Amino acid sequence: MATVSAAHTVAAPEQVRPGQVRPGMKVNAWHVVGLLAIVLFAVFPFYWMVATSLKTQAEALASPPVWAFTPHLDNYVKVLFERDVLHSLGNSLIVAVCTTVLAIGLGTPAAYALARFEFRGKEDLWFWFITNRMLSPIVVALPIFLMARSLSLIDTHLVLILVYLTFNLPIVVWICTDQFRGVPKDLDEAARLSGASRFTIFWRIALPLAMPGVAVSAIFSFIFSWNELLYALVLTRNVARTAPVTATSFMSGYDLPWGEIMATGTLIVFPVIIFALMVSKHLVQGLTMGAVK
Repeated sequence: MATVSAAHTVAAPEQVRPGQVRPGMKVNAWHVVGLLAIVLFAVFPFYWMVATSLKTQAEALASPPVWAFTPHLDNYVKVLFERDVLHSLGNSLIVAVCTTVLAIGLGTPAAYALARFEFRGKEDLWFWFITNRMLSPIVVALPIFLMARSLSLIDTHLVLILVYLTFNLPIVVWICTDQFRGVPKDLDEAARLSGASRFTIFWRIALPLAMPGVAVSAIFSFIFSWNELLYALVLTRNVARTAPVTATSFMSGYDLPWGEIMATGTLIVFPVIIFALMVSKHLVQGLTMGAVK
């Protein structure tokens, strides 16, 4: 009886293991299939845009679609040197970089103050920052256009920087306030006892520790400023026209140059992808910070 019991005791786990592994293998297989489907769904539009930008007009309009073709760069040459896309990309870069720098420079001290100090009207100020970002841009497009026209700021980089700063600053304050709240106050008190000023504590202690949140807010500010179309379309003409506005200028009439449109779209998206890949580590770290307690 002891021998039989021992045999059953040893054999039972061997009989259970196959049943436990197979469901796990099925789940893993479905996970792989799902991930592949998501990647295909996300990457295929980008592939189609790049492929169309390398086709002729006849190949781009062919039905059924042409999958095997000889790529050429004629569309890129046209948009860069004939359609003035290079100048528009420069305008987008100027506006996006200046807006991001100003948003970080103004937003991080405000976020530190909201996270560390108690003062009258703090909750109202915090609510004002949050509701500014919730405001739909189309609602204030006409008032902003009228003010810009009265101040002679139409078709300037400054008007776009100021408008984008209005919408990006709440993002920086929102994200960075939570990051500064996660920095222990004991560090501030120890630094104060050592004779450090408030600015020194902010610059050398709190800001480096909150850098993941600062990086995330900088990424969001840059991408929003780079991709924004509504205000760039309303407030610019030729001098300060950004790349998204230039891309929409191709869509007039019935003969749409799809190769040139896709080439312009690729030139607009490509810098953002490179920027996102460069800072992806900080992006993931900043977004997940505080998610696990």
